[in-house]
Amino acid sequence: MRYLPLTENDRTKMLARVGASSINDLFVDVPDAAVLDGPIHDLPNHASELAVERHMAKLASENSVAGNAPFFLGAGAYRHHVPASVDHIIQRGEFLTAYTPYQPEIAQGTLQMLFEFQTQVARLFGCDVANASMYDGSTACWEAIVMARRITRRGKALLSSGLHPHYVSVCQTMARFTKDDLRVSHPDFSGATDYDALIDQIDSDTSCIVVQYPDILGRIDDMTRLAERAAEHKALLIAVVTEPVALGAIKSPGEMGADIVVGEGQSIGVGLQFGGPYVGLFGCKQKYVRQMPGRLCGETVDADGERGYVLTLSTREQHIRREKATSNICTNSGLCALAFSVHMTLLGEAGLRRLAAVNHAMAVKTAERLEQIDGVSLVNDRFFNEFTVHLGRDARDIIRTLADRGILGGVSLGRLYPDAEELADGLVVAVTETTTDEDIEALAAGLEQALKEIAA
Repeated sequence: MRYLPLTENDRTKMLARVGASSINDLFVDVPDAAVLDGPIHDLPNHASELAVERHMAKLASENSVAGNAPFFLGAGAYRHHVPASVDHIIQRGEFLTAYTPYQPEIAQGTLQMLFEFQTQVARLFGCDVANASMYDGSTACWEAIVMARRITRRGKALLSSGLHPHYVSVCQTMARFTKDDLRVSHPDFSGATDYDALIDQIDSDTSCIVVQYPDILGRIDDMTRLAERAAEHKALLIAVVTEPVALGAIKSPGEMGADIVVGEGQSIGVGLQFGGPYVGLFGCKQKYVRQMPGRLCGETVDADGERGYVLTLSTREQHIRREKATSNICTNSGLCALAFSVHMTLLGEAGLRRLAAVNHAMAVKTAERLEQIDGVSLVNDRFFNEFTVHLGRDARDIIRTLADRGILGGVSLGRLYPDAEELADGLVVAVTETTTDEDIEALAAGLEQALKEIAA
């Protein structure tokens, strides 16, 4: 039975109150092409449970699982090995059923885990403090920009051309409502980042500079000079990390002066999962902690002097701050944060460094092999586990050809930047510890053959 608590008269009054003539007025932002004109195709109006299970299983079989093919996709979502013990631990009842830990006396396990998660993220990012997680990396990026506006009381943000275009899109969507002025451009095929161009644009109206590290093309640069120039203008430097495993091998953003560091934690403990759920990471300098969105867990002592954990700061609108809240984020990705923390604990610092070293070594091996192919050239010679190559022709055609042969060869820049024809021949290739020598050879052989066929 459908649950319809409102009468037609109730709905009419509600629409009148918000100034809408009909329910359709609430969906004017949805493009006409995306609106269904009837029931979902191929689904019957009713069916037995068994029939539904069979139908859904048939649809699911059309997916290609990452582990079933040579896999070189990245650009913000990476395939790493997640130990079976991670899944075992996060499914324990005390974690799986726990919700917001408002009552510390019965939520010590959850609170301690979040406290340890914060410690791990803070150390990983080189920050003084980190919160108990966000929804994902892209929304954490936007929250950092809003946080910078609160701190500086300025509304202009400079977004690096190397920032993931999906992150840019999320920020642009939200800026429509806050009127923040976002300055952004497409990257070019240069081995160097756009830090010099960003430095030239910093002025007294700039609230923050947002850079990705490593960036969308896999490029790595020292952001110390960028942080120094931002500080001279009393602007903040925001660093975005989409591949946290990289920080096992390269200097953390906080060490180079970043004021706020955000990122996506999917690489550690979470897995790809066809696009989500993921977990946003957020850290900053101690002096900005009260402007940080989300919630923080802290350590204290109880009446008997025993160590305990509590919610220390929770500045969201759901609590007493209401309209003065720093964010409308109403939860944290608690289960994914737990998976991240468990995986990080299993790795330890030494394990993370070894994992990062394996990633980099396999990426170097892959880049060297692809450079041997006629028509393929490497854009950036400094990278962690992700790099960009020129193919000399539209990479989207090459990717489709490889996919037809069971090889997931990377992410085409034409897909990420459909309106930038000059980037169409770029291919972003990601390599992790799950990549084998056989995978590398399969990619090289498939790419070489595809280039020959398309040229013919």
